[in-house]
Amino acid sequence: MSLRTGACRVYRGRFAPSPTGLLHAGSLVAALASWLDARAHGGQWLVRIEDHDQGRCVSGAGQAILGQLQALGLQADEAPSWQSQRQALYTDALQRLVESGWAYGCDCTRKSIADALAAQALEKPRHGELVYPGTCRQRHLLPSQARAWRLRSSADLSGTQDLTLSWQDRRLGAQQQNVTQAVGDFVLRRADGLWAYQLCVVVDDAEQGITDVVRGEDLADNTPRQIRLQQLLGLPGLRYLHTPLVMGPNGEKLSKQNGARALELEDPLMALQRAGALLGLPRLPGTTTADWLAAAVTAWTELQLRRPGGAPL
Repeated sequence: MSLRTGACRVYRGRFAPSPTGLLHAGSLVAALASWLDARAHGGQWLVRIEDHDQGRCVSGAGQAILGQLQALGLQADEAPSWQSQRQALYTDALQRLVESGWAYGCDCTRKSIADALAAQALEKPRHGELVYPGTCRQRHLLPSQARAWRLRSSADLSGTQDLTLSWQDRRLGAQQQNVTQAVGDFVLRRADGLWAYQLCVVVDDAEQGITDVVRGEDLADNTPRQIRLQQLLGLPGLRYLHTPLVMGPNGEKLSKQNGARALELEDPLMALQRAGALLGLPRLPGTTTADWLAAAVTAWTELQLRRPGGAPL
């Protein structure tokens, strides 16, 4: 059984970990889901190491992650790519956005932004966004004056219309966000010279021909910003599926930041079985990782076909 449809582009998915540490139980769930979805569609699966922020990367973690994936039987169809080698692509994309008027220079500090919001009796909500108040939007700073670069979050260049984007998530269903109110003008390049995740991921996905993004639900609210960048750069739209999160003992998302332990791969099959259970797969036959993965592809296909609305787009 296959989810492939003849009218679609050839399916190309990816797993894009940051080498700030080894894979843990939560990142394995995302990796397995993206691999299964690619195989269920008869498509291709790529691995991209998101190492552009070298200050946060752990030495050797990128190669170690590739070794973990190999031990689990999650084989990519192309050689891995590394964000640190793609800086020219991001520079070109930013320049295009600046020339079109959608991106502008900003010299605000976090303190000045917080002070401006406080003057409006606004503050950052817990786990929420610090919505930029638009201080530099009409200042037309020279490149030498800009600390960072931002994208206008309005529907028009004049800034008079809010930008509301809607999209369909294959698991979460219909989604909508008023980007202007929820996010504001967001950063494309930071004051320290580092590229923002939103720009990198959009440029990388387009350059690699990615058609489908399968990732953790915590990244769902990034989707409208990425859709907007796709629109402004004239890039193809993607299909999205956001997977359930693995929660830690403290009730928050399991992550490297809250002490998630690296995967123990003395028994790769057991690690896959646990990740599969978190994705809603039934108990599957197989005494080797290859046998289990083959059964998991069939189970994943059946799981997706049972979702409301039938087969995913």
